[in-house]
Amino acid sequence: MMGVSSTCKDGSTRIAMDNGKYVRYTPEQVEALERLYHECPKPTSTRRQQLIRECPILSHIEPKQIKVWFQNRRCREKQRKEASRLQAVNRKLTAMNKLLMEENDRLQKQVSQLVYENSYFRQQTQNATTLATTDTSCESVVTSGQHHLTPQHPPRDASPAGLLSIAEENLAQFLSKATGTAVEWVQMPGMKPGPDSIGIVAISHGCTGVAARACGLVGLEPTRVAEILKDRPSWFRDCRAVDVINAMSTANGGTIELLYMQLYAPTTLAPARDFLLLRYTSVLEDGSLVVCERSLNNTQNGPSMPPTQHFVRAEMLPSGYLIRPCEGGGSIIHIVDHMDLEPWSVPEVLRPLYESSTLLAQKTTMAALRHLRQISQEISQPNVTGWGRRPAALRALSQRLSKGFNEAVNGFADEGWSLLESDGIDDVTVLVNSSPTKTMGVNFSYDNGFPSMNNAVLCAKASMLLQNVPPAVLLRFLREHRSEWADNGIDAYAASAIKAGPCSLPVSRAGNFGGQVILPLAHTIENEEFIEVIKLENMGYREDMLMPGDVFLLQLCSGVDENAVGTCAELIFAPIDASFSDDAPIIPSGFRIIPLDSGMDASSPNRTLDLASALEVGPAGNRASGDLSGRSGCTKSVMTIAFQFAFEMHLQENVASMARQYVRSIIASVQRVALALSPSHFGSHAGFWPPHGTPEAHTLARWICESYRIYLGVKLLKNEGSDSILKTLWHHSDALVCCSLKTLPVFTFSNQAGLDMLETTLVALQDITLEKIFDDNGRKTLCSEFPQIMQQQGFMCLPGGICLSSMGRPVSYERAVAWKVLNEEESAHCICFMFMNWSFV
Repeated sequence: MMGVSSTCKDGSTRIAMDNGKYVRYTPEQVEALERLYHECPKPTSTRRQQLIRECPILSHIEPKQIKVWFQNRRCREKQRKEASRLQAVNRKLTAMNKLLMEENDRLQKQVSQLVYENSYFRQQTQNATTLATTDTSCESVVTSGQHHLTPQHPPRDASPAGLLSIAEENLAQFLSKATGTAVEWVQMPGMKPGPDSIGIVAISHGCTGVAARACGLVGLEPTRVAEILKDRPSWFRDCRAVDVINAMSTANGGTIELLYMQLYAPTTLAPARDFLLLRYTSVLEDGSLVVCERSLNNTQNGPSMPPTQHFVRAEMLPSGYLIRPCEGGGSIIHIVDHMDLEPWSVPEVLRPLYESSTLLAQKTTMAALRHLRQISQEISQPNVTGWGRRPAALRALSQRLSKGFNEAVNGFADEGWSLLESDGIDDVTVLVNSSPTKTMGVNFSYDNGFPSMNNAVLCAKASMLLQNVPPAVLLRFLREHRSEWADNGIDAYAASAIKAGPCSLPVSRAGNFGGQVILPLAHTIENEEFIEVIKLENMGYREDMLMPGDVFLLQLCSGVDENAVGTCAELIFAPIDASFSDDAPIIPSGFRIIPLDSGMDASSPNRTLDLASALEVGPAGNRASGDLSGRSGCTKSVMTIAFQFAFEMHLQENVASMARQYVRSIIASVQRVALALSPSHFGSHAGFWPPHGTPEAHTLARWICESYRIYLGVKLLKNEGSDSILKTLWHHSDALVCCSLKTLPVFTFSNQAGLDMLETTLVALQDITLEKIFDDNGRKTLCSEFPQIMQQQGFMCLPGGICLSSMGRPVSYERAVAWKVLNEEESAHCICFMFMNWSFV
């Protein structure tokens, strides 16, 4: 039964029932209903009856009338959200259109300049053929395809007037990059502008150093945007610190600051970078807010700073942010990052890390835009998420994980780290930190119950080069198959540091965890990063550990999208207590994989380690043995591993030996997995994957289509008689998944759309049970209708609803069909589900 609601002048609400009668609600009744709606938008009939009993003011209203009120209330909420979404999309499209028009104007100017330069070159060539001598008195020079006059810099010094002169020159150069043609920009590979994109992202071509530019719309006011971006350590994970050495105001209302900035090294194989910067903040005549920065150097006779030990002084060329207010609220922002990272200071194999504009765009330019969008969303939707924490609190936890891992990788002496002597093999570096700030909050006690006073943290780290392994594929395997490389005794030992109980040195034992459960907490807007809790189940009681129960890990995962060019993949985790607080001690460990060749396309998102899988389908198999060699994401990458262990000082020698052995075992495991995942490995075992999939996969595809035609009377595919049934089924737009006929059904096969919907791979698919993907209503419907499949008509139709991906994300589908798949003997082989018109909520 449906009805129409309307609001009266006195604030009451009335509902028009189907029989023409109106039910008028008083403000008190509406308030009571609204309270329940916010608690439970879709109450059951039992809950509605309970509400009537608990609220006397609703006692004379029939349950079906209250049901209609909730239906209408949900409808109004849905309409309101849709209207708000459409308004936001409209504002974004308007702003994006403005940005595209500006970009078009800039490109037209660039074309005009290139035409002029072409004419200039032709004229110079003609003059050279007619003149016997060349006039060298002209100071005009042509470099990088652009015509410039040799600049004559006025004297620079550390006086306010000298600093202002440097700042104004920096402002002009920055604006010429942000909106002009000072740098030749090309669209970043894989980035297409649109209403759902992060913005317009471009990288430099043929300029000094590396440069990236981004234009986008954020739902924050310009002053707030500038405030956030100036706090670089809050959003740039590689930024260790920014110190303001001096600040002064200018006559035009601007601000000049002298900054000293340090950046972490991304790997143990390279030194960290630092910068001496001048930052200029001012407001333009059109009301735009500008924050621009550049390095100071001795050639300008300006302020200087001596080199810092263990850091390489890099140069920031004119860079910054142009922030303009947007009609209807928010800001349009132009970001330019231009640096010379001194690649000469690192081994040649690592120089692509410091010569890649794509990597700069991913790690710095786009990170700034994503951070702004994330904060805007948190302000507009301040909902409590996983474990009762707001998004800002979870974001702070992810920053602490990243910062702790960077500190471990770099091991700066001013943070208390000291190097231990090698054991004769230099593959693993071990450092110790006993500073109070590092060990504060870490719990230890002796076996007699007295607290330990000599706590310390040990870090074992190493880096390795990988060939032909996409970082995202390897990282996803490490995340989903922890038991392939982790040791349960080591994890339990690390967890003991954050529990109030005695601990001792771990003893390695054969066997793996009883289970691994991933509990999603939060993810960023574009799912390029997510934070989760890993529950390692059935640890049991350990005599050598004297600690029972499960182990929990707080985990940060990023860079799992193989389609993102030049993305750094990270898996960082730290043991936590089940009731950990926001200020609880975190000792992170993990992996970082950085592509060294970022110009190639990404590989198949579903190729992972399952060398014996009998259901490896055609397209994936083809990629494995054929074209994956050309689409491997990157031919080289560098992996950095860092593991930290809290310990008591008297156990230092034993813990150091254990840590070295553990990291070496992880390196061996990673090498084994990388070999299995590399295209060359698949190519050498091409016999396992015939050109169009295994015979078992072909047979299953034929059974699925034939059973569908038997039970539903229509064809599932248009050309079922051809030899490409498996290929067509794999690329079918609807999600097709098969589950086993067991007491606890698990998935055994899926097409590409099904893997995308469940956010999993063919290997990990077998770890997902049928009941985990449905919500309560879906499970009830499935249980009530399931006999129709097995005993009666052989199929069932499910109404539209919500299911969950393996990452815990809700997925809506318009309707679903399930049918029994028969084998050659016409006995049930499995159940196939088809989810139509699905999308992430």
